[in-house]
Amino acid sequence: MAKKKKSFSSFVNNPIDFTLVITIMLLLSIGLVMLLSASSPSALAESGNSYSYFSRQLIFALLGIVAMLFISKIDYRFYQKFYKHAWWISLILLVLVLVAGRTVNGAKRWIYVTETLSIQPSELVKILMIIFYAGILAKNRDSLKNYGTGFIKHILLLAPIIVLLLLQPHFSASVVIIGICSIMMIMAGCRFGTF
Repeated sequence: MAKKKKSFSSFVNNPIDFTLVITIMLLLSIGLVMLLSASSPSALAESGNSYSYFSRQLIFALLGIVAMLFISKIDYRFYQKFYKHAWWISLILLVLVLVAGRTVNGAKRWIYVTETLSIQPSELVKILMIIFYAGILAKNRDSLKNYGTGFIKHILLLAPIIVLLLLQPHFSASVVIIGICSIMMIMAGCRFGTF
């Protein structure tokens, strides 16, 4: 009997993890309070409104909460279909920032959509690389203990991403992405001793 394909709507039925939501809300609240405390003097000097940075960040935080609630309803297996796309999108974003990004303090990490709205592709790449590695490691689970097909192959897939990050230069994002992908490889079955 043929296996029935799952539609998008079949994935959007998962209950919300309220413990995780409360933890995120606490971290977000602490971050906003710290931002208000640290930025109010400079915001007052620049715009005459000590809440200007805070109110802008609050809008993005609220949009993030709405996006989180929507995305949390999608079963993680849905993303597996797009894991190859995640690698290519990461590559394109990092090339784009080198070509069209703006240099600030000696680093080219941001793409400015407008004078006030900017995007940092490396933040999106962190999420995309998690999707990519989750998909490829699940697909190659049987060969992960092998040095060549398990370790070297997956490190080589990470190499172009890290090279493009270092060209910005963005060392901290490189370290975070290497750390995340390495932990995922170990958890998936690559030998810890290899690392």
